[in-house]
Amino acid sequence: MKRTATHQTVKATFVLLFCAGAAMAARNGENIPPFPKTLTNAHYVYVTSYDGNQYNKNLLPEDREAIINVQRALQKSGKFAVVYEPRQADMVMVIQSRNNEDVLAVYDAHSWRHNGAYLWRVMSKGGLLQKDTPLMTEFFTAFNAAKAK
Repeated sequence: MKRTATHQTVKATFVLLFCAGAAMAARNGENIPPFPKTLTNAHYVYVTSYDGNQYNKNLLPEDREAIINVQRALQKSGKFAVVYEPRQADMVMVIQSRNNEDVLAVYDAHSWRHNGAYLWRVMSKGGLLQKDTPLMTEFFTAFNAAKAK
């Protein structure tokens, strides 16, 4: 009987360590989609939401806050210049912040309105409204990895 309890404890410990390792791997960027090489030279970025830009009076406050957080992270990085007209941009970031999930999608600025296909996208709960904007951390990780290749 004692041997079975010890065996179960060892099994439970192994499962716990496996799950913790999987979670750490996910946080270390292994689950971040690869960033498209076509945008690694982008410098000028326009940030908007699926419902309109930050100056749209009908925009949800969560989306407005997410736009500001993304712009702040881009400026803080020193690698990008935020522009306020899509025609001035190399890359367009489109966000959506809802109770259940935040979305950050990246488009080529020259084709985002025409074909509507994003080139890179990540999602998570609270990913744009938290102080450290985890989705932007994933963006920078993927962007830097693509640039290094």
